[in-house]
Amino acid sequence: MSGVTVEELFDLKETIAAELFTGVTYPWEVLPKIHDFIIALGEELPEDVYERRGEYIWIARSAEVAQTACLNGPLIVDREAQIRHCAFVRGNAIVGKGAVVGNSTELKNVILFDKVQVPHYNYVGDSVLGFKSHMGAGSITSNVKSDKTPVTVKGEEICLETGLKKMGAMLGDHVEVGCNSVLNPGTVIGKNTNIYPVSCVRGVIGANCIYKDAEHIVPKQTAKY
Repeated sequence: MSGVTVEELFDLKETIAAELFTGVTYPWEVLPKIHDFIIALGEELPEDVYERRGEYIWIARSAEVAQTACLNGPLIVDREAQIRHCAFVRGNAIVGKGAVVGNSTELKNVILFDKVQVPHYNYVGDSVLGFKSHMGAGSITSNVKSDKTPVTVKGEEICLETGLKKMGAMLGDHVEVGCNSVLNPGTVIGKNTNIYPVSCVRGVIGANCIYKDAEHIVPKQTAKY
């Protein structure tokens, strides 16, 4: 297996956007489809559970949204999510159930699975973040290459052309990204992997690992008691 497929990265039971991934092999394939998917799904959401606010914005009635947050559609904020003070959603975003979008965090063209946390000064663009993944304070996704060419996903044994000029990061379920880290365009991180703080990450990082730096990626050890 390549380590970068939807099946390997995500539990699709943990997102309202599961249908978007139907028939998709690689998660970045959904990025151009997010806009239209949100509009179609939003029109079907029950009014007793989701409140429509402005054009193409649906907010669960149980969600908490700060008055200082800036919300642009298309957008769905699922049940019990939190959009905190001065968060900025530029549009084309699904914020999963119980997820946290924090102070000065910016979202653009993203899927946040349930219980994702991007709580402090994060930029997340053209990305998919799996169930219970967490980005530490100041960590960001970089979604455009400096030479503006299409993004390629590269691993030890793979090199996949995405055809996308903009692609940030694909984080598997339960990924932990340390504070002030940068995830370069085309980064894919497998389930249950931890990224050290102040890391500069690129390419494919396997599941169940600890990323210390590009030369030191070690498997997690099972604790013995």
